[in-house]
Amino acid sequence: MSNARTPIRTPPMFNLAWPLLVELGLAIASSVIGTALASRISDEAGGAFAIASQVSAALFILFRIIGAGVSVVVTQNLGGGQRAAANQVARAVVGASTWLGAVTGLIAMLGAHGLLHLLNTPAEVLPIAAPFLIALGPAMLFDAWNASMAGVMRAHLRTRDTLAVLVVMHVSHLLLALPLMYGWGPFPALGLPGYALALTVSRMIGLALHLLMWRVHLGITVARDDWWRLPRKELSAVLHIGLPGAAENIAWRLAFMVSVATAAELGAKALATQAYVLQLMGGVMMFSIATGLAVEIVVGYLIGAGQLREAHRVVKRALARGLIVCVLIAACAALLGQWLLGWFTQDREILAAGATLLWITVVLEPGRTFNLVVINALRAAGDARFPVMAGAFSMLFVLAGGSWLLGVVLGWGLPGVWVAYAADEWIRGLIMWRRWQTHAWVPHARTSRKRLRSPIVIEG
Repeated sequence: MSNARTPIRTPPMFNLAWPLLVELGLAIASSVIGTALASRISDEAGGAFAIASQVSAALFILFRIIGAGVSVVVTQNLGGGQRAAANQVARAVVGASTWLGAVTGLIAMLGAHGLLHLLNTPAEVLPIAAPFLIALGPAMLFDAWNASMAGVMRAHLRTRDTLAVLVVMHVSHLLLALPLMYGWGPFPALGLPGYALALTVSRMIGLALHLLMWRVHLGITVARDDWWRLPRKELSAVLHIGLPGAAENIAWRLAFMVSVATAAELGAKALATQAYVLQLMGGVMMFSIATGLAVEIVVGYLIGAGQLREAHRVVKRALARGLIVCVLIAACAALLGQWLLGWFTQDREILAAGATLLWITVVLEPGRTFNLVVINALRAAGDARFPVMAGAFSMLFVLAGGSWLLGVVLGWGLPGVWVAYAADEWIRGLIMWRRWQTHAWVPHARTSRKRLRSPIVIEG
Protein backbone atom coordinates (compact mmCIF):
# COMPACT_ATOMS: atom_id res chain seq x y z
CA MET A 1 0.00 0.00 0.00
CA SER A 2 1.00 3.67 -0.17
CA ASN A 3 1.48 6.69 2.03
CA ALA A 4 1.94 10.33 1.18
CA ARG A 5 5.04 12.12 2.38
CA THR A 6 3.08 14.67 4.41
CA PRO A 7 0.29 13.10 6.49
CA ILE A 8 -3.04 14.89 6.26
CA ARG A 9 -4.67 15.77 9.56
CA THR A 10 -8.23 14.50 9.75
CA PRO A 11 -10.45 15.05 12.81
CA PRO A 12 -10.97 12.17 15.25
CA MET A 13 -13.66 9.79 14.08
CA PHE A 14 -15.81 10.61 17.12
CA ASN A 15 -15.85 14.32 16.26
CA LEU A 16 -17.39 13.48 12.90
CA ALA A 17 -19.58 10.63 14.08
CA TRP A 18 -21.44 12.21 16.98
CA PRO A 19 -23.17 14.97 14.97
CA LEU A 20 -24.02 12.36 12.33
CA LEU A 21 -25.37 10.09 15.06
CA VAL A 22 -27.57 12.83 16.49
CA GLU A 23 -28.63 13.79 12.97
CA LEU A 24 -29.67 10.23 12.19
CA GLY A 25 -31.36 9.95 15.56
CA LEU A 26 -33.46 13.00 14.82
CA ALA A 27 -34.39 11.69 11.37
CA ILE A 28 -35.33 8.31 12.80
CA ALA A 29 -37.22 9.92 15.69
CA SER A 30 -39.16 12.00 13.17
CA SER A 31 -40.09 8.85 11.26
CA VAL A 32 -41.05 7.06 14.48
CA ILE A 33 -43.19 10.02 15.56
CA GLY A 34 -44.80 10.08 12.13
CA THR A 35 -45.64 6.38 12.41
CA ALA A 36 -47.00 6.92 15.92
CA LEU A 37 -49.12 9.87 14.81
CA ALA A 38 -50.48 7.83 11.92
CA SER A 39 -51.19 4.82 14.14
CA ARG A 40 -53.21 7.06 16.47
CA ILE A 41 -55.63 7.46 13.58
CA SER A 42 -55.78 3.68 13.04
CA ASP A 43 -53.54 0.66 12.43
CA GLU A 44 -54.55 0.93 8.77
CA ALA A 45 -53.22 4.49 8.72
CA GLY A 46 -50.02 3.25 10.37
CA GLY A 47 -49.63 0.66 7.64
CA ALA A 48 -50.41 3.28 4.99
CA PHE A 49 -47.76 5.60 6.40
CA ALA A 50 -45.21 2.79 6.34
CA ILE A 51 -45.84 1.47 2.85
CA ALA A 52 -46.08 4.94 1.27
CA SER A 53 -42.86 5.91 3.04
CA GLN A 54 -41.19 2.79 1.66
CA VAL A 55 -42.27 3.72 -1.88
CA SER A 56 -41.01 7.26 -1.33
CA ALA A 57 -37.67 5.95 -0.08
CA ALA A 58 -37.43 3.58 -3.05
CA LEU A 59 -38.04 6.41 -5.52
CA PHE A 60 -35.59 8.67 -3.75
CA ILE A 61 -32.84 6.17 -4.47
CA LEU A 62 -32.76 7.75 -7.95
CA PHE A 63 -30.98 10.60 -6.22
CA ARG A 64 -28.25 8.18 -5.15
CA ILE A 65 -26.98 8.43 -8.73
CA ILE A 66 -25.30 11.64 -7.61
CA GLY A 67 -25.67 11.46 -3.84
CA ALA A 68 -23.43 8.41 -3.54
CA GLY A 69 -20.65 10.18 -5.43
CA VAL A 70 -20.68 13.82 -4.36
CA SER A 71 -19.27 13.29 -0.87
CA VAL A 72 -16.50 11.02 -2.14
CA VAL A 73 -15.42 13.32 -4.98
CA VAL A 74 -15.50 16.44 -2.79
CA THR A 75 -13.52 14.81 0.04
CA GLN A 76 -10.92 13.41 -2.38
CA ASN A 77 -10.46 16.86 -3.93
CA LEU A 78 -10.18 18.52 -0.54
CA GLY A 79 -7.75 15.85 0.64
CA GLY A 80 -5.67 16.54 -2.46
CA GLY A 81 -5.72 20.29 -1.80
CA GLN A 82 -8.00 21.16 -4.74
CA ARG A 83 -10.63 23.40 -3.13
CA ALA A 84 -11.74 25.10 -6.37
CA ALA A 85 -12.44 21.76 -8.02
CA ALA A 86 -14.45 20.66 -4.98
CA ASN A 87 -16.58 23.82 -5.20
CA GLN A 88 -17.24 23.26 -8.90
CA VAL A 89 -18.48 19.75 -8.14
CA ALA A 90 -20.74 21.12 -5.39
CA ARG A 91 -22.43 23.58 -7.75
CA ALA A 92 -22.80 20.93 -10.45
CA VAL A 93 -24.63 18.65 -8.06
CA VAL A 94 -27.27 21.32 -7.38
CA GLY A 95 -28.45 21.19 -10.99
CA ALA A 96 -28.43 17.41 -11.05
CA SER A 97 -30.50 17.39 -7.86
CA THR A 98 -33.10 19.60 -9.52
CA TRP A 99 -33.68 17.19 -12.37
CA LEU A 100 -33.58 14.01 -10.32
CA GLY A 101 -35.73 15.45 -7.53
CA ALA A 102 -38.34 16.67 -10.00
CA VAL A 103 -38.50 13.32 -11.78
CA THR A 104 -38.81 11.46 -8.47
CA GLY A 105 -41.61 13.71 -7.27
CA LEU A 106 -43.54 13.39 -10.53
CA ILE A 107 -43.32 9.59 -10.46
CA ALA A 108 -44.75 9.60 -6.93
CA MET A 109 -47.57 11.95 -7.82
CA LEU A 110 -48.57 10.38 -11.13
CA GLY A 111 -47.91 6.71 -10.31
CA ALA A 112 -49.03 6.44 -6.69
CA HIS A 113 -51.85 3.94 -7.19
CA GLY A 114 -49.90 1.74 -9.57
CA LEU A 115 -46.83 1.62 -7.32
CA LEU A 116 -48.91 0.75 -4.27
CA HIS A 117 -50.73 -2.00 -6.19
CA LEU A 118 -47.36 -3.49 -7.12
CA LEU A 119 -46.63 -3.89 -3.41
CA ASN A 120 -49.87 -5.79 -2.76
CA THR A 121 -51.15 -2.96 -0.57
CA PRO A 122 -54.21 -4.27 1.33
CA ALA A 123 -57.57 -2.92 0.17
CA GLU A 124 -58.25 -1.24 3.52
CA VAL A 125 -54.87 0.54 3.41
CA LEU A 126 -54.78 1.70 -0.24
CA PRO A 127 -57.33 4.59 0.03
CA ILE A 128 -55.21 6.11 2.82
CA ALA A 129 -51.77 5.41 1.35
CA ALA A 130 -52.38 6.77 -2.18
CA PRO A 131 -53.27 10.38 -1.26
CA PHE A 132 -50.38 10.42 1.20
CA LEU A 133 -47.86 9.30 -1.43
CA ILE A 134 -49.18 11.89 -3.90
CA ALA A 135 -48.81 14.61 -1.26
CA LEU A 136 -45.20 13.52 -0.60
CA GLY A 137 -44.23 14.29 -4.22
CA PRO A 138 -43.34 18.00 -3.86
CA ALA A 139 -41.25 17.32 -0.75
CA MET A 140 -38.99 14.99 -2.75
CA LEU A 141 -37.61 17.87 -4.84
CA PHE A 142 -36.65 19.84 -1.74
CA ASP A 143 -35.25 16.70 -0.11
CA ALA A 144 -32.98 16.20 -3.14
CA TRP A 145 -31.56 19.71 -2.83
CA ASN A 146 -31.15 19.43 0.94
CA ALA A 147 -29.47 16.02 0.72
CA SER A 148 -26.90 17.17 -1.86
CA MET A 149 -26.11 20.36 0.04
CA ALA A 150 -25.81 18.50 3.34
CA GLY A 151 -23.46 15.99 1.68
CA VAL A 152 -21.18 18.80 0.55
CA MET A 153 -21.26 20.37 4.03
CA ARG A 154 -20.24 17.06 5.62
CA ALA A 155 -17.44 16.64 3.09
CA HIS A 156 -16.11 19.99 4.31
CA LEU A 157 -16.29 18.58 7.87
CA ARG A 158 -19.17 20.94 8.77
CA THR A 159 -21.15 18.16 10.41
CA ARG A 160 -22.36 20.38 13.27
CA ASP A 161 -23.82 22.88 10.83
CA THR A 162 -25.73 20.16 8.97
CA LEU A 163 -27.01 18.97 12.35
CA ALA A 164 -28.27 22.47 13.17
CA VAL A 165 -30.16 22.65 9.87
CA LEU A 166 -31.69 19.23 10.47
CA VAL A 167 -32.85 20.22 13.96
CA VAL A 168 -34.67 23.25 12.55
CA MET A 169 -36.23 21.15 9.78
CA HIS A 170 -37.55 18.44 12.08
CA VAL A 171 -38.81 20.81 14.77
CA SER A 172 -40.67 22.92 12.22
CA HIS A 173 -42.05 19.76 10.62
CA LEU A 174 -43.44 18.46 13.90
CA LEU A 175 -44.89 21.84 14.90
CA LEU A 176 -46.73 22.04 11.58
CA ALA A 177 -47.68 18.35 11.34
CA LEU A 178 -49.71 18.21 14.55
CA PRO A 179 -52.27 20.91 13.64
CA LEU A 180 -52.38 19.92 9.97
CA MET A 181 -53.01 16.23 10.73
CA TYR A 182 -55.51 16.62 13.54
CA GLY A 183 -57.10 19.98 12.80
CA TRP A 184 -56.22 22.43 15.55
CA GLY A 185 -57.69 25.94 15.57
CA PRO A 186 -58.13 27.28 12.03
CA PHE A 187 -56.43 24.24 10.48
CA PRO A 188 -58.67 21.51 9.03
CA ALA A 189 -57.87 17.88 9.86
CA LEU A 190 -55.98 16.66 6.78
CA GLY A 191 -54.69 13.35 8.17
CA LEU A 192 -51.60 11.93 6.44
CA PRO A 193 -51.62 14.54 3.61
CA GLY A 194 -51.26 17.14 6.38
CA TYR A 195 -48.08 15.39 7.49
CA ALA A 196 -46.77 15.56 3.91
CA LEU A 197 -47.62 19.27 3.58
CA ALA A 198 -45.75 20.02 6.81
CA LEU A 199 -42.81 18.02 5.44
CA THR A 200 -42.66 20.14 2.29
CA VAL A 201 -42.70 23.43 4.20
CA SER A 202 -39.98 22.25 6.60
CA ARG A 203 -37.77 21.19 3.66
CA MET A 204 -38.21 24.63 2.11
CA ILE A 205 -36.90 26.12 5.35
CA GLY A 206 -33.97 23.66 5.26
CA LEU A 207 -33.07 24.69 1.71
CA ALA A 208 -32.96 28.36 2.69
CA LEU A 209 -30.66 27.52 5.62
CA HIS A 210 -28.35 25.39 3.49
CA LEU A 211 -27.97 28.18 0.93
CA LEU A 212 -27.01 30.52 3.78
CA MET A 213 -24.52 27.97 5.22
CA TRP A 214 -22.89 27.46 1.82
CA ARG A 215 -22.38 31.18 1.35
CA VAL A 216 -21.17 31.94 4.89
CA HIS A 217 -19.07 28.85 5.73
CA LEU A 218 -17.99 27.44 2.36
CA GLY A 219 -17.85 30.60 0.26
CA ILE A 220 -20.11 28.98 -2.36
CA THR A 221 -22.90 31.03 -3.91
CA VAL A 222 -25.41 29.16 -6.10
CA ALA A 223 -25.99 31.12 -9.30
CA ARG A 224 -29.26 31.08 -11.20
CA ASP A 225 -27.87 28.79 -13.92
CA ASP A 226 -26.56 26.33 -11.33
CA TRP A 227 -30.13 25.23 -10.53
CA TRP A 228 -30.58 23.51 -13.87
CA ARG A 229 -27.13 23.14 -15.53
CA LEU A 230 -25.56 19.69 -15.91
CA PRO A 231 -21.80 20.31 -16.47
CA ARG A 232 -20.30 17.18 -17.96
CA LYS A 233 -16.79 17.37 -16.53
CA GLU A 234 -17.76 17.76 -12.87
CA LEU A 235 -20.64 15.31 -13.00
CA SER A 236 -18.62 12.61 -14.76
CA ALA A 237 -16.41 12.22 -11.68
CA VAL A 238 -19.49 12.07 -9.46
CA LEU A 239 -21.19 9.52 -11.71
CA HIS A 240 -18.07 7.32 -11.72
CA ILE A 241 -18.74 6.70 -8.05
CA GLY A 242 -22.44 7.45 -7.96
CA LEU A 243 -23.77 5.16 -10.67
CA PRO A 244 -22.43 1.94 -9.12
CA GLY A 245 -23.43 3.23 -5.68
CA ALA A 246 -26.93 3.96 -6.92
CA ALA A 247 -27.13 0.57 -8.63
CA GLU A 248 -26.22 -1.14 -5.36
CA ASN A 249 -28.85 0.85 -3.47
CA ILE A 250 -31.47 0.33 -6.15
CA ALA A 251 -30.83 -3.42 -6.24
CA TRP A 252 -31.14 -3.63 -2.47
CA ARG A 253 -34.27 -1.47 -2.39
CA LEU A 254 -35.99 -3.50 -5.09
CA ALA A 255 -35.19 -6.71 -3.25
CA PHE A 256 -36.36 -5.16 -0.01
CA MET A 257 -39.62 -4.04 -1.61
CA VAL A 258 -40.27 -7.69 -2.48
CA SER A 259 -40.07 -8.41 1.24
CA VAL A 260 -42.47 -5.51 1.92
CA ALA A 261 -44.87 -6.98 -0.63
CA THR A 262 -44.50 -10.34 1.10
CA ALA A 263 -45.43 -8.77 4.43
CA ALA A 264 -48.41 -7.06 2.79
CA GLU A 265 -49.52 -10.41 1.37
CA LEU A 266 -49.58 -11.76 4.93
CA GLY A 267 -52.28 -9.22 5.84
CA ALA A 268 -52.80 -5.77 7.36
CA LYS A 269 -51.61 -6.86 10.82
CA ALA A 270 -48.39 -8.30 9.43
CA LEU A 271 -47.83 -5.10 7.46
CA ALA A 272 -48.39 -2.99 10.57
CA THR A 273 -46.02 -5.21 12.58
CA GLN A 274 -43.38 -4.89 9.89
CA ALA A 275 -43.85 -1.11 9.86
CA TYR A 276 -43.49 -0.69 13.62
CA VAL A 277 -40.43 -2.92 13.95
CA LEU A 278 -38.72 -1.23 11.00
CA GLN A 279 -39.12 2.08 12.81
CA LEU A 280 -37.39 0.67 15.88
CA MET A 281 -34.68 -0.88 13.72
CA GLY A 282 -33.83 2.57 12.47
CA GLY A 283 -32.79 3.47 15.99
CA VAL A 284 -30.86 0.24 16.39
CA MET A 285 -28.73 0.73 13.32
CA MET A 286 -28.15 4.48 13.45
CA PHE A 287 -24.76 4.11 15.20
CA SER A 288 -23.56 1.87 12.38
CA ILE A 289 -24.90 4.30 9.77
CA ALA A 290 -23.16 7.24 11.46
CA THR A 291 -19.93 5.26 11.66
CA GLY A 292 -20.17 4.35 7.98
CA LEU A 293 -20.72 7.97 6.94
CA ALA A 294 -17.82 9.17 9.10
CA VAL A 295 -15.59 6.44 7.66
CA GLU A 296 -16.50 7.53 4.13
CA ILE A 297 -15.51 11.13 4.88
CA VAL A 298 -12.20 10.26 6.57
CA VAL A 299 -11.22 7.61 4.01
CA GLY A 300 -12.04 10.02 1.18
CA TYR A 301 -9.64 12.57 2.64
CA LEU A 302 -6.96 9.95 3.20
CA ILE A 303 -7.28 8.57 -0.34
CA GLY A 304 -7.04 12.11 -1.72
CA ALA A 305 -3.83 12.57 0.27
CA GLY A 306 -2.47 9.16 -0.74
CA GLN A 307 -2.45 7.73 2.81
CA LEU A 308 -3.77 4.27 2.00
CA ARG A 309 -2.22 2.50 4.94
CA GLU A 310 -3.86 4.88 7.40
CA ALA A 311 -7.19 4.43 5.57
CA HIS A 312 -6.92 0.68 6.14
CA ARG A 313 -6.30 1.18 9.86
CA VAL A 314 -9.22 3.60 10.18
CA VAL A 315 -11.67 1.11 8.68
CA LYS A 316 -10.52 -1.79 10.89
CA ARG A 317 -10.85 0.27 14.07
CA ALA A 318 -14.25 1.68 13.10
CA LEU A 319 -15.61 -1.73 12.18
CA ALA A 320 -14.51 -3.33 15.46
CA ARG A 321 -16.20 -0.62 17.50
CA GLY A 322 -19.30 -0.67 15.34
CA LEU A 323 -19.79 -4.42 15.76
CA ILE A 324 -19.62 -4.23 19.55
CA VAL A 325 -21.96 -1.27 19.86
CA CYS A 326 -24.55 -2.53 17.36
CA VAL A 327 -24.94 -5.86 19.18
CA LEU A 328 -25.40 -4.11 22.52
CA ILE A 329 -28.01 -1.72 21.11
CA ALA A 330 -29.89 -4.51 19.31
CA ALA A 331 -29.96 -6.64 22.48
CA CYS A 332 -31.34 -3.72 24.51
CA ALA A 333 -34.05 -3.14 21.91
CA ALA A 334 -35.02 -6.82 21.99
CA LEU A 335 -35.21 -6.86 25.79
CA LEU A 336 -37.47 -3.79 25.77
CA GLY A 337 -39.32 -4.95 22.66
CA GLN A 338 -42.93 -5.07 23.82
CA TRP A 339 -42.63 -1.82 25.75
CA LEU A 340 -41.14 -0.03 22.72
CA LEU A 341 -43.77 -1.44 20.39
CA GLY A 342 -46.40 -0.19 22.81
CA TRP A 343 -45.69 3.30 21.52
CA PHE A 344 -47.45 2.31 18.31
CA THR A 345 -50.14 -0.20 19.22
CA GLN A 346 -51.74 -2.19 22.04
CA ASP A 347 -52.69 -5.12 19.82
CA ARG A 348 -51.30 -8.19 21.62
CA GLU A 349 -50.77 -10.17 18.44
CA ILE A 350 -48.71 -7.35 16.91
CA LEU A 351 -46.73 -6.90 20.14
CA ALA A 352 -45.81 -10.59 20.34
CA ALA A 353 -44.87 -10.87 16.66
CA GLY A 354 -42.84 -7.67 16.79
CA ALA A 355 -40.89 -8.84 19.85
CA THR A 356 -39.85 -11.99 17.95
CA LEU A 357 -38.58 -9.91 15.04
CA LEU A 358 -36.51 -7.74 17.39
CA TRP A 359 -34.68 -10.81 18.69
CA ILE A 360 -33.84 -11.79 15.11
CA THR A 361 -32.45 -8.27 14.74
CA VAL A 362 -29.73 -9.10 17.30
CA VAL A 363 -28.32 -11.57 14.77
CA LEU A 364 -29.03 -9.36 11.77
CA GLU A 365 -27.30 -6.14 12.88
CA PRO A 366 -23.65 -7.29 12.98
CA GLY A 367 -23.94 -8.37 9.34
CA ARG A 368 -25.49 -5.03 8.44
CA THR A 369 -22.62 -3.21 10.18
CA PHE A 370 -20.10 -4.92 7.89
CA ASN A 371 -22.05 -3.55 4.94
CA LEU A 372 -22.59 -0.03 6.25
CA VAL A 373 -18.96 0.51 7.23
CA VAL A 374 -17.03 -1.42 4.60
CA ILE A 375 -19.14 -0.51 1.56
CA ASN A 376 -18.78 3.19 2.41
CA ALA A 377 -15.02 2.67 2.74
CA LEU A 378 -14.81 0.88 -0.61
CA ARG A 379 -16.80 3.67 -2.26
CA ALA A 380 -14.55 6.34 -0.71
CA ALA A 381 -11.53 4.46 -2.06
CA GLY A 382 -12.99 4.50 -5.57
CA ASP A 383 -13.92 0.79 -5.53
CA ALA A 384 -17.60 1.50 -6.19
CA ARG A 385 -18.51 -1.25 -8.66
CA PHE A 386 -17.58 -4.27 -6.58
CA PRO A 387 -20.37 -3.94 -3.94
CA VAL A 388 -23.16 -4.06 -6.50
CA MET A 389 -21.62 -6.85 -8.60
CA ALA A 390 -20.75 -9.01 -5.61
CA GLY A 391 -23.98 -8.37 -3.74
CA ALA A 392 -26.49 -8.70 -6.58
CA PHE A 393 -26.84 -12.49 -6.23
CA SER A 394 -27.52 -12.31 -2.50
CA MET A 395 -29.99 -9.45 -2.86
CA LEU A 396 -31.95 -11.25 -5.56
CA PHE A 397 -31.97 -14.80 -4.26
CA VAL A 398 -31.45 -14.46 -0.50
CA LEU A 399 -33.23 -11.22 0.34
CA ALA A 400 -36.01 -11.16 -2.25
CA GLY A 401 -36.35 -14.88 -2.99
CA GLY A 402 -35.68 -15.93 0.59
CA SER A 403 -38.34 -13.56 1.96
CA TRP A 404 -40.98 -15.09 -0.27
CA LEU A 405 -39.78 -18.69 0.17
CA LEU A 406 -39.51 -18.59 3.96
CA GLY A 407 -42.36 -16.18 4.61
CA VAL A 408 -45.04 -17.52 2.25
CA VAL A 409 -44.09 -20.88 0.72
CA LEU A 410 -42.75 -22.46 3.92
CA GLY A 411 -45.25 -20.58 6.07
CA TRP A 412 -42.80 -18.98 8.50
CA GLY A 413 -44.54 -15.62 8.15
CA LEU A 414 -42.71 -12.47 9.20
CA PRO A 415 -39.94 -14.33 11.10
CA GLY A 416 -39.06 -16.04 7.81
CA VAL A 417 -38.82 -12.65 6.09
CA TRP A 418 -36.45 -11.41 8.78
CA VAL A 419 -34.30 -14.52 8.68
CA ALA A 420 -33.84 -13.73 4.97
CA TYR A 421 -32.82 -10.18 5.92
CA ALA A 422 -30.18 -11.49 8.30
CA ALA A 423 -28.79 -14.05 5.86
CA ASP A 424 -28.44 -11.45 3.10
CA GLU A 425 -26.68 -8.91 5.33
CA TRP A 426 -24.17 -11.49 6.60
CA ILE A 427 -23.39 -12.92 3.15
CA ARG A 428 -22.77 -9.51 1.61
CA GLY A 429 -21.01 -8.17 4.70
CA LEU A 430 -18.44 -10.95 4.78
CA ILE A 431 -17.81 -10.62 1.05
CA MET A 432 -17.16 -6.88 1.47
CA TRP A 433 -14.85 -7.45 4.43
CA ARG A 434 -12.78 -9.95 2.46
CA ARG A 435 -12.47 -7.39 -0.33
CA TRP A 436 -11.15 -4.79 2.09
CA GLN A 437 -8.94 -7.10 4.12
CA THR A 438 -7.17 -8.48 1.02
CA HIS A 439 -6.42 -4.92 -0.22
CA ALA A 440 -8.23 -5.51 -3.51
CA TRP A 441 -9.43 -1.90 -3.28
CA VAL A 442 -5.89 -0.45 -3.43
CA PRO A 443 -5.60 -0.25 -7.27
CA HIS A 444 -8.87 1.70 -7.35
CA ALA A 445 -7.58 4.05 -4.66
CA ARG A 446 -4.41 4.67 -6.65
CA THR A 447 -6.46 5.42 -9.76
CA SER A 448 -8.61 7.88 -7.81
CA ARG A 449 -5.49 9.54 -6.51
CA LYS A 450 -4.02 9.87 -10.01
CA ARG A 451 -7.16 11.69 -11.17
CA LEU A 452 -6.21 14.47 -8.79
CA ARG A 453 -2.87 14.87 -10.66
CA SER A 454 -0.89 14.61 -7.47
CA PRO A 455 2.00 12.16 -7.02
CA ILE A 456 1.75 9.17 -4.75
CA VAL A 457 4.76 7.69 -3.02
CA ILE A 458 5.09 3.90 -3.02
CA GLU A 459 6.61 2.29 0.03
CA GLY A 460 9.09 -0.56 -0.15
